[in-house]
Amino acid sequence: MSPHEDGADADGPAAPGSGPLMALRSQGVSGRAALVATRGSNCVQVLKAGAVYFALVFAAGFVLGPIRILWAVPRFGERIAELMEAPLMLVVIILAARWTGRRFVTPPSPSRLLGVGFIALGLLLLAEFTVLWFRGLTIAEYFATRDPVGGAVYVVMLLIYAMSPLLMARK
Repeated sequence: MSPHEDGADADGPAAPGSGPLMALRSQGVSGRAALVATRGSNCVQVLKAGAVYFALVFAAGFVLGPIRILWAVPRFGERIAELMEAPLMLVVIILAARWTGRRFVTPPSPSRLLGVGFIALGLLLLAEFTVLWFRGLTIAEYFATRDPVGGAVYVVMLLIYAMSPLLMARK
């Protein structure tokens, strides 16, 4: 029996005789097939959680973006408007990461939670670059036109976004 065939997750032990692997075995699925089925369901769980986390944060940005562009930028300038939006997005990221991790990732292992964050980051970057493509901008042109302070805050926020499912998980 391999180390993970007793219902344990790759990141931590489970109670003997419990877990999805043992449930599959009790249904007559044995050996490697049960192990592969369990790992496949873990991947689907992480993909679903990453997509939900992305959707929650993207929706908030979709609402706050026009407010920033139409209201804050004319009054305060682009840099200040971006810096005003960042704390609001940070709150959204923390709440979405905490909720998604608790709702979709069971048990909440570090590798699964990091997977959720990086899946969501990949989806967010894909969405950002798609918008750039529709606007006729290259990635280099986009970064060349960014404010250095706002751009640095943006990069830090992306890192926080990717790491928040792990950082916000209950200990």
